[in-house]
Amino acid sequence: MSDHNHEISTSADDGNDSLNGHIISTTVGGKNGKPKQTKSYIAERIVGTGSFGIVFLAKCLETGEPVAIKKVLQDKRYKNRELQLMRLMDHPNVISLKHRFFSTTSADELFLNLVMEYVPESMYRVSKFYSNTNQSMPLIYVKLYMHQIFSGLAYIHTVPGVCHRDLKPQNILVDPLTHQVKICDFGSAKVLVKGKANISHICSLFYRAPELMFGATEYTTSIDIWSAGCVLAELLLGQPLFPGENAVDQLVEIIKVLGTPAQEEVSCTNPNYNDFKFPQIFHEKMPPEAIDLASRLLQYSPSLRCTALEACAHPFFDELREPNAHLPDGRPFPPLFNLKQELSGASPELIDKLIPDHVKRQIGLQHAHLAGFLEHDVKLGKL
Repeated sequence: MSDHNHEISTSADDGNDSLNGHIISTTVGGKNGKPKQTKSYIAERIVGTGSFGIVFLAKCLETGEPVAIKKVLQDKRYKNRELQLMRLMDHPNVISLKHRFFSTTSADELFLNLVMEYVPESMYRVSKFYSNTNQSMPLIYVKLYMHQIFSGLAYIHTVPGVCHRDLKPQNILVDPLTHQVKICDFGSAKVLVKGKANISHICSLFYRAPELMFGATEYTTSIDIWSAGCVLAELLLGQPLFPGENAVDQLVEIIKVLGTPAQEEVSCTNPNYNDFKFPQIFHEKMPPEAIDLASRLLQYSPSLRCTALEACAHPFFDELREPNAHLPDGRPFPPLFNLKQELSGASPELIDKLIPDHVKRQIGLQHAHLAGFLEHDVKLGKL
């Protein structure tokens, strides 16, 4: 992850209309004795739009490498939170920031351009492909994608302490060749501070946790876990689990599946919440492990939802931990067990479940001393 000194783009920008073929040049480096370099990007096409601005695919003229550039109008009075957070993060399942630069328009508007790695597909489009062709997504891909989502969430929740606050299939990218998954779009993300209030009107409706709809302002990263449960159900069903039309209707959709929340569930004092309704939603051939995992994620009480790391250790993902497990075409899985700093604070039992024996042997760790070695290596920055 680069963190260079960046200057304002040398080419003025007149908005988005003439984006295709537009060349943007910027200077990188020039800090800590590093030489300055010019990087030029030719814009190819818009790949995403929103209230934030646009994301466009561009090619670096010097290297030929494709990149995604997110262009947002910058208020000169404030720092950009997304930029601050992205500079903190470095994980295989989180989109990486290559660098950033500013550009101006003839109307003297200032734009921040976040240059990120380009991943060609979204989980939304992959899921739509299967539903449009009346197929179910192969279970191995559901396992592969969800394990990587939880791995990315475990990292952002524990290392930089970031809550994504808008996890949904559109914000999860998939490389169609390697099947590596990356969480993207940190435009709504925030480091949650205990005791400090946050807005409750956050997160896309279908994936919004019940406490947000009840107006909670001191929520936790478990709102992302609820969203991940909705994504899991959607990959299994081929359609959103809770397709509400507004906030009230959204609660109705949730109650249809989970039943009415008891007072104890809302106040987080009932650890024995019954998940018997789930099998009625999923078809009979659905593996019980998938239903069990969904029930541990989609709990009314935030404190009863499992953590992202606990989700990674769930038996639903046991197939991925087999010694000779591989993609259906015979190629190896993308990296799955490169858990590092996010393991600090995890119990030895949980770590033992998370890292398969054959991986432990590869990294030369004794079974009994795995936790100690990992903690030592995390401190030294080796692992």
